[in-house]
Amino acid sequence: MSERDVSPPKMPFNLSPRLVIIILAVVIVIVIATGSFFVVDQTEQAVVLRFGKYMKTVGAGLQFKLPFGIDRNYNVPTEQIQREEFGFRSDRPGETTLYSAADYPRESIMLTGDLNIIDVEWIIQYRIIDPRAWLFSVESIQGGIGLRAMPPVGATAQDRRVKTIRDVTQSVMNALVGDRAIVDVIGAERTNIELQARERMNATFESYELGISVTDVRLRNVVPPVGRVQDAFDDVNRAVQDFNRLINEGREQYNAEIPRADGQAQRMIEEAEGYRVERVNTATGDVARFDEVLVQYRLDPRTTRTRLYYEMIEDVFAGEEQVQLIDRNLSNFIPLLNLNQEPLPGGQQ
Repeated sequence: MSERDVSPPKMPFNLSPRLVIIILAVVIVIVIATGSFFVVDQTEQAVVLRFGKYMKTVGAGLQFKLPFGIDRNYNVPTEQIQREEFGFRSDRPGETTLYSAADYPRESIMLTGDLNIIDVEWIIQYRIIDPRAWLFSVESIQGGIGLRAMPPVGATAQDRRVKTIRDVTQSVMNALVGDRAIVDVIGAERTNIELQARERMNATFESYELGISVTDVRLRNVVPPVGRVQDAFDDVNRAVQDFNRLINEGREQYNAEIPRADGQAQRMIEEAEGYRVERVNTATGDVARFDEVLVQYRLDPRTTRTRLYYEMIEDVFAGEEQVQLIDRNLSNFIPLLNLNQEPLPGGQQ
């Protein structure tokens, strides 16, 4: 029977205890090095916990932490503008946004202050301003256990925070729409609703210590629900437009006629005033002239009377030609010749 060598084969190098210690030390150093540093992006801030307790918030760059799970970091996008959509969804955001054809009536259908139904679609944009509050100020819905010792991890916690934001936003928007008539919501009050909604949302989130700030609220589409309500509202809108059109036409006619009438009235007043001044001046001149004639008449009545008679005759026949004057009894035929007129043909006078 032959003998076999069952001893383990020799390794190409001698694995001494010292080499094992060196290898273990290198591995430990690598583990410590990889677990002691983390990177925070320019758009982020990181919350660092030590044994589950909040330690600090750090900014962008390469940051240090204790390894082996002693310290844990949670990066929060504080510089990114995030948005939530209500009543619609964007399939492909970008320069040319594509919107989903699906409807979300539970989000958008509201009751106005005058008891009309309206479909409101809107967008909010917000930014995380306090990473610590963002991570710790949302309570777990499971058994009422608070998350102030350990931060929420995973999509479930993120969904809870987003749900809180959406619930508050819908509550504020329903309250603002419910305080106004449907015509105001569609028309003049849209800007006020956006401004007041942002103020109320920020006040509520601040009281909740949610750590966010709403930067913009924008109403995208405000219309009555599709169907008989929208048809009836369109009829009302057409009637209101006709009403406003007639009012505008009436105002246009008013603006055209009233200034013209005012101008004519002013011209007539000015003409009457000029006529009044003229008549007064004429009468004043006549009185002054009569006074002068009266003085002369008292000095020499016959001469003055004869001169007045001749002046009267000249005034009466001033525009006439070839006038001949005769006396009452036709006993004297006296032609009144114009010495300045051209002689008649043949030397006739």
